Amino acid sequence: METIYLNHSTQNIVPSKAESCVIALGFFDGMHLGHQEVIESAKRIAEERQLRFACMSFFPHPKEVLLSGSEKVQYLMPMAEKQKVLHEKGVEKFYIVEFDRRFASLSPKQFVYEYLLQYGVEHVVAGFDFTYGYRGEGHMGRLAEDADGKLDVLKVEEVGCKGQKISSTLIRNLICSGRMDLIEEYLGRSYELVGKIRVNHDVLEIVIDPYYLLPASGEYEVLVKMGVAEWVQTATVVDGKVILQKYDSQRHFLHDFTNVRLEWKRCLVPVL
Repeated sequence: METIYLNHSTQNIVPSKAESCVIALGFFDGMHLGHQEVIESAKRIAEERQLRFACMSFFPHPKEVLLSGSEKVQYLMPMAEKQKVLHEKGVEKFYIVEFDRRFASLSPKQFVYEYLLQYGVEHVVAGFDFTYGYRGEGHMGRLAEDADGKLDVLKVEEVGCKGQKISSTLIRNLICSGRMDLIEEYLGRSYELVGKIRVNHDVLEIVIDPYYLLPASGEYEVLVKMGVAEWVQTATVVDGKVILQKYDSQRHFLHDFTNVRLEWKRCLVPVL
């Protein structure tokens, strides 16, 4: 998968011959089942039309920019993890757009012409609530008009589960309340965090990488993954830290700064 970073200074550097493509648009934080429906729909159209399959996302989160840092944004996954999932989904070209005030000030038509049409986009796929342009004035109902008829558009309708719209906000709320047992219904997989080991006598602390969301304080059943090794263990979340204990059988290959992945299964003992 080719990854291309775009901002106002690089955006005008367009390949002499942009390849025609179908593109999926969205922030895609967490890559939940609603996001996956957008990605799979774009892939299906790209295969049918024999076009390149592309995806475009944005960073940082628009709220960070538009609210000038007054509201802390809780991310579900870092960009590197998002890239990994998109690559597994078959995306051939991934555009990462720097979301800053200059980008936010673009009119809807400017966004369509400068970030879609000039990159060879022929068909756009996005969720029903995707917006673009100044103050989010652009929406899926007017995208074809903003493109002056030069784009085909597919709006993916709401994807729900148990009467609720699947959204990144819903998943954040579940994580923050410790309901890790419900996450798979909305993500299509268990929630995972990546971090590095810090060994301190009989206590193993996992220093979580940035842009992940830590569950509520409590004790959890987790699947620890390190290379080809996997084992189930109890993890304690306390004071913003993740602690693993009773790891004697794994002691021989656990060292400081070793990368580890934690797959969260369920809360065993919540801390009220």
